[in-house]
Amino acid sequence: STMMSCCSKTICDGCDYANDMRVWRESLKWTCPFCRHPASRSKNESNQNLMKRIEANDPVAMCEMGLGLHDEGDIDGAFEYLTKAAALGDAAAH
Repeated sequence: STMMSCCSKTICDGCDYANDMRVWRESLKWTCPFCRHPASRSKNESNQNLMKRIEANDPVAMCEMGLGLHDEGDIDGAFEYLTKAAALGDAAAH
């Protein structure tokens, strides 16, 4: 599955593939299947979208940031984001 950085919704691989095929067949610009936000063109743009979601107190985005920081070795930063996400109700952050 893939988390969309624009709206923090998760799409399964099959649905993502079906959406990609629809975009390709109909010669459309790729947008998020949930919020129709244009696709991120770079990792930096994805990170900016994620930070906007975090500023909006989105627990899924906070959990994603916490997991990313943990992978990078920033345990204190990861703990901070995961704690906030858990407090906002994200079960995956526990």
